Amino acid sequence: MTTLDLTPAPGAAPLPRMVLAQAGAEIKSTLRNGEQLLLTLIIPVLLLVGFSTTSLVNIGRGSRVAFIAPGVIALAVMSTAFTGQAIATGFERRYGVLKRLGASPLSRSGLMLAKTLAVIAVEVVQVVVIGAVALALGWRPAGSPLAALVLILLGTAAFSGLGLLMAGTLRAEATLAGANLVYLVLLGCGGVIFPLTAFPAAVEPVLRLLPISALTGGLRSVLTDGAALPLGAVAILAAWAAVSLALASRTFRWE
Repeated sequence: MTTLDLTPAPGAAPLPRMVLAQAGAEIKSTLRNGEQLLLTLIIPVLLLVGFSTTSLVNIGRGSRVAFIAPGVIALAVMSTAFTGQAIATGFERRYGVLKRLGASPLSRSGLMLAKTLAVIAVEVVQVVVIGAVALALGWRPAGSPLAALVLILLGTAAFSGLGLLMAGTLRAEATLAGANLVYLVLLGCGGVIFPLTAFPAAVEPVLRLLPISALTGGLRSVLTDGAALPLGAVAILAAWAAVSLALASRTFRWE
């Protein structure tokens, strides 16, 4: 007769299960936070509708929504991967959440992976919502969705590195102020709403090297003009990602 063994077998859950559980908690926290929801969804949608249906900004010839939609998608990526992640991680570090999680069976690398998965999941929601609104406004995207995906992933890596770099080195209050300030500055001078050609000729080449400008310009080239994957934008985003993630890994403080 076979005996059923009911002896407890304590131990940590498999790493993939812990990562997915933590990622789910991160996603729920983001979507339940009113300020995060405002930053990640409401503001981008309002900008898309407002600037696509009015002539507040001179974008030259062509469809207004075709110009605005790729920029708003890039802004949404930045709001989640950089601004939201920097602020949330900064306060988690201040209140000792990161220290406690880092000492749990979920390793620190697992925690960073969970945060990355959460960012990507929120971005999927953003792209779906913004894309649906843009389509309702008459947007007809062209080009390769795969090329757009490559740009979004590189942009996510670049902005995540910058967000973690800020959150891991500055005080939480400084991160809150700095992340919001950077968000507003890049919104204004990153080609999201205003064409970079509207800026002085001496400044425009510098602005084109910003990660938001590269992401916006790359998405606009692919989704509006139907061009192939823009290697210049890819190189700029890859460089920002490599440098920011390398610096973040060296300077990040868990407490």
